[in-house]
Amino acid sequence: MSDLFDALRPGTRVVVRYRLDPPESGLSDALGELLWVSGEGAERRIGVLTKRGEVAIATSSITHAKPVPPPPARRASH
Repeated sequence: MSDLFDALRPGTRVVVRYRLDPPESGLSDALGELLWVSGEGAERRIGVLTKRGEVAIATSSITHAKPVPPPPARRASH
């Protein structure tokens, strides 16, 4: 996954599926704006700003990730 995050700029909207800690807890998803990428190797982490706040994720726990388009525009209420 590090190659993907090397190519993406902060501000890109992403969806990330990652293993929870402990791994027996299952998987979770984060959908939002990529805020930062830091560290090297096993210490590499990303930050994603979701509707619920910032989530820090170790890249070693990521199973899938990809950039996604902006959310659809909200319809005007009548």
